[in-house]
Amino acid sequence: MSTNARAAGLLFSAALLLSVSAFPMGEHAMPNKITTAQSAAAANLRQDMRKLWTDHVVWTRDYVIAAVADHPGAQAAAARLMKNQEDIGYAVAGFYGKPAGDQLTALLKEHISIAVDLIKAAKASDKEAQQQADVKWHKNGEAIADFLSKANPNWPRATLVDMMNKHLSATTDEVVARLGMNWENDVKAFDAVYQHILAMADALSCCSSPGCGGWCIHLVSRREKGPEGPRGNRTRAL
Repeated sequence: MSTNARAAGLLFSAALLLSVSAFPMGEHAMPNKITTAQSAAAANLRQDMRKLWTDHVVWTRDYVIAAVADHPGAQAAAARLMKNQEDIGYAVAGFYGKPAGDQLTALLKEHISIAVDLIKAAKASDKEAQQQADVKWHKNGEAIADFLSKANPNWPRATLVDMMNKHLSATTDEVVARLGMNWENDVKAFDAVYQHILAMADALSCCSSPGCGGWCIHLVSRREKGPEGPRGNRTRAL
């Protein structure tokens, strides 16, 4: 079974377990079995969501490296990256329905398309086109946050916007370093991209599980801010 199909099934299982846990526990209830099933579903969902979002940043990096170097592999990397957005949408569709999955896929594909335009503008030193792409990129990030917060009340919009801004910020750092041939910063930037996307995947998968109440995403947000405060709203020129 593919990762996205498995994730969709686990999301459905999480929803089913949530509906079961809403009923009072009677004399025939089996709390231990339900708790075990919930724990297993949550652990597997976390693993599979991490795989999908890891693919997102890995194939983004593959594309950035190829595009900056004018390597012919850029087109294949872009196609695989677009497929990843379909995989994420498919997983979401298993919980929120196909229309929701299709909407998220469309938003994520727009996210990738804008990034492609931004890289092209930066390579050409077209500051105006670069600025326009950056504005569109952040508006798209807000649209993704809007969609997710409406799909699940455990995902606060403001927190999701902050997470998306951090993702854009860290990815921009990666592109800046690659264009400037600053290889040490390039490696550090991808480390930051990867750690952040794992935290984001954990927050989304945890708050899709029964009994969350939204505490997961708030905990991840506080941990991400750290002692120096939020990092996601910085603006830089490529």
